[in-house]
Amino acid sequence: MSVGNLYYHFPSKSDLVDTLFDDYVEAVQKILPATSDVQSVDDAWFFLHTQFELIGAYRFLYRDMSDLLSKNRQIESKIQALITEKKRALQRLLNTLSRQQVMIHMDEEQLLVLATNMTVLMSYWLSYAYMNNPRQALEPKHTEQTLSQGVFHLLQMLAPYMHNESRAYLRTLAQAYL
Repeated sequence: MSVGNLYYHFPSKSDLVDTLFDDYVEAVQKILPATSDVQSVDDAWFFLHTQFELIGAYRFLYRDMSDLLSKNRQIESKIQALITEKKRALQRLLNTLSRQQVMIHMDEEQLLVLATNMTVLMSYWLSYAYMNNPRQALEPKHTEQTLSQGVFHLLQMLAPYMHNESRAYLRTLAQAYL
């Protein structure tokens, strides 16, 4: 697409970013209800990896979210709503894993804290990876590994709350996956 054609459809950079962000939100919202279908460690791994794949596909939004938010008020309110939706989805995921005997039962406060911590890690994983390895972490040939490591760390947050056999299976899965 030529620059002129791009400006015809998106008169400003902000318009382009808003459209791309809306596309990202729509894609995430299609996936979040799947937390109710999570029945096992494998399902959790797949669900979280799918979330990270979307973050990877829209990594330009996450690379410097603070700067983006300071320049775009529309995205500011949308990201707050999206973070709330993600946290609620993760709470549902944790409740489902608990009902399936993958994890121990947690009270609502523990569940909210863990879901919040998972949301933070998911939201800032790419920034962390970039700071650790700015020359490679977000390069196309390394992105998959960076995202897989994010999923691994996210699931490791669940490990202390897992029943022994689920924790052992997670360890085996992680070794095969990473």
